[in-house]
Amino acid sequence: MKKAILLPRKFIMGRGVISELGAYAAMLGKKALIMWGAKTKAALGESVFASMKTAGVEYTDVHFNGESTKEEAGRLAGIAKGHSCVIGLGGGKALDTAKAAAIYANLPHIIVPTIASNDSPTSACTVWYNNEGVCVGFDLWPANPDYIIVDTQIIAQAPVRYLVAGIGDAMATWFEAEASYASRALTCAGGIPTMTAMAMAKLCYETLKEYGLAAIEAVKVQAVTPALEKVVEACVLLSGVGWESGGLATAHTLGNGLPALAETHHYMHGEKVSFGLMTQLCLDDSLATALVEDTALFLAKAGLPVCFADLNLDKVSEARLREWANGAVGEGSFVHNHNFKVSGADLYDAMVAADALGKKVKAFWGK
Repeated sequence: MKKAILLPRKFIMGRGVISELGAYAAMLGKKALIMWGAKTKAALGESVFASMKTAGVEYTDVHFNGESTKEEAGRLAGIAKGHSCVIGLGGGKALDTAKAAAIYANLPHIIVPTIASNDSPTSACTVWYNNEGVCVGFDLWPANPDYIIVDTQIIAQAPVRYLVAGIGDAMATWFEAEASYASRALTCAGGIPTMTAMAMAKLCYETLKEYGLAAIEAVKVQAVTPALEKVVEACVLLSGVGWESGGLATAHTLGNGLPALAETHHYMHGEKVSFGLMTQLCLDDSLATALVEDTALFLAKAGLPVCFADLNLDKVSEARLREWANGAVGEGSFVHNHNFKVSGADLYDAMVAADALGKKVKAFWGK
């Protein structure tokens, strides 16, 4: 069968590497469009502008409106005309919009995440939302970003909730890749998973289990430590390649679909994926009980959602949850990447079982 993998052109990570942004922009031309939100500009503007000046790169900086909509990407693509590259700085939605704008404008792009809350920086994908913040689909682009620059000092200074959410998103990578590989499902790369993608997905899981809790403690005191750097690499690079070229399953069915329930709107993507992983653990009977319980306990220790109450889903009626589950297993759903059939009733029951398991591990952990 055909195998395929998507990889970024270059990945740069370390303390202070934001200072190299201008040098990489210069490799792509002499005039850059810088796209970011107000908070990101306020925090990083001085460093970014100094880097551009040192490298002799002219620039235009433009405000990102906050939602990754096709309209916003189109607006930014129009502004990008006459520039040599697009540089996106910020969180997942800003970066996804920058990628789309660059593709629309047929320009190379540089991605600079300021948080490690998900694996979007590495991917050749844009997840679309409407102006109300509800996910409405995604587009796959021909290639990954040209350069991804991750300054771990910036990551360490962000609120710890962002890193925790990134761990929740990345913890699902190996489980979903294994499910997709078992069914030989096509991935976003356009083939079944390669050995490389599967190895990266497994390394992602192992890294998070080994160093995840220590990395969380480091961010609480804004310290750049070896544990933090390993976990950031796992959340951004290993998970990014792992999901895109390894495949998705139930965890991201919930991660992408739960925003349709208004009660979950103020929770982050990775937090929703965490409960999605809990659901997948309770759905897939090929997983050993010890692995299921150990993974659930890790998620609880990390402070990630493991039960309904953690996502405000305990406020949603059974009827609405069943209706949501029935809709979530429609044509094209990631649940069909398992090597067994999944009905709406199966998905709902797995969510209920996940809620019970989550309560159990939280009680065991004393939370």
